[in-house]
Amino acid sequence: MLLVLAGSNLIPVGAALISGAVIWAATALIVGRFVNDLTTIRDAVDDLDPEDATGPARLVTRGLASPARELWIAILRLRRLWYERFRVANERLAAAEAVIAAVPDPLLLLDERRRIVRANAQAAGLIALTPEPRDLAVALRNPTILAAADAVLRGDRARVIDFSLNVPFERQLRARFARIDHPSPDGAVAVLTLHDITELKRAEQMRADFIANASHELRTPLATLLGFIETLQGPARDDAEAHERFLAIMHGQASRMTRLVEDLMSLSRIELNEHVLPKDRVALSPLLHHIAESLELRAAERRMHIQLSAPPDLPDVLGDRDELAQVFQNLIDNAIKYGRAGSEITVCAQSGSPPRESSGAESTMVSVSVCDQGEGIPREHLPRLTERFYRVDTARSREMGGTGLGLAIVKHILNHHRGLLEVESTPGVGSVFTVFLRVYTDRSDAAASTMLR
Repeated sequence: MLLVLAGSNLIPVGAALISGAVIWAATALIVGRFVNDLTTIRDAVDDLDPEDATGPARLVTRGLASPARELWIAILRLRRLWYERFRVANERLAAAEAVIAAVPDPLLLLDERRRIVRANAQAAGLIALTPEPRDLAVALRNPTILAAADAVLRGDRARVIDFSLNVPFERQLRARFARIDHPSPDGAVAVLTLHDITELKRAEQMRADFIANASHELRTPLATLLGFIETLQGPARDDAEAHERFLAIMHGQASRMTRLVEDLMSLSRIELNEHVLPKDRVALSPLLHHIAESLELRAAERRMHIQLSAPPDLPDVLGDRDELAQVFQNLIDNAIKYGRAGSEITVCAQSGSPPRESSGAESTMVSVSVCDQGEGIPREHLPRLTERFYRVDTARSREMGGTGLGLAIVKHILNHHRGLLEVESTPGVGSVFTVFLRVYTDRSDAAASTMLR
């Protein structure tokens, strides 16, 4: 503009040049100071600690121009805001990582390509993961699992399936797939959790077996009773001799059903309170003498004799007297049933140490051993003796009136008392059933409370 004015002779050329020089100098002074302030702010930003928003800012704002000073204050404010957001995000990430690590079941994160991108320690222990992402098919070679994973990755919200894993031992697992709405930074879009349901499946199988066995045990005598009732109502209506014979058989079958129902009710009652440790003081020696005397007549029918050995200073035990009476009555009754006619049954009580394999038991316990001189039990049957309805010789057991629940009741009563059962048997020689019980002390109540906690 100055040049145009000077060229038009509106102002002198010298005045135009002087005015231009003054304007250029003033502009250079203002812009130079602002550029210098921006350079200073840039260097100060470079010096800021990215890990600490509360640390001091090294830039002194006193020498800055007003716009630059306001810019620096805005930068510090933005720094504190973003640091706070960064801190919250880190805390959330750490919490999420802690939750994943603390999940008691195996947990896997899958990406869109069905690769495992992350797993917790439980999953690594289950399927031996490697650090780099790999396909789920390498870790779990099960078509049902892979089909469920593909369905979730294609868009399904969730899938739940049960499957078996045979390595390193057979287990039943439940897999739960769920879609993740917002993919994580590592690309995870789905989560897979594995739950070990082996014990649940075993419990279900045991329940089914129990119902089947109980039904079978009741069905047999019921069928016998119905058959004889129909016979007495029909062909043997006027046969007095058949009446006497059939009624005796019917009485035996009804007694068998009564014993079975009583044992089932007893077993149910014991299981109901199995978690509560008894607190009563029981004198074993008088109890054993009473049971031996009550069964002596039954033993005499088979020309057998019960020999009881219990020291006078035998310690009292912690327990429930009626339940312990049931334990020893069942064991001595079994010895009478399965011992040889004319042999001797030995019942020996003493104070001593528990079996070596029971490392968590008391240092001193009272043991009661019931020894018979029968045919003995083959070794392969010993681990299953306390199962419900398990019999070594089914026909002989039923012939003698056994329900198949006696040793199961013994086991659950001893579990209730935190006791132990040890079985030793030699085929052709006989068997020894040894019960270990906790000695009663003044601290028994406190110990019971501690165990329950």
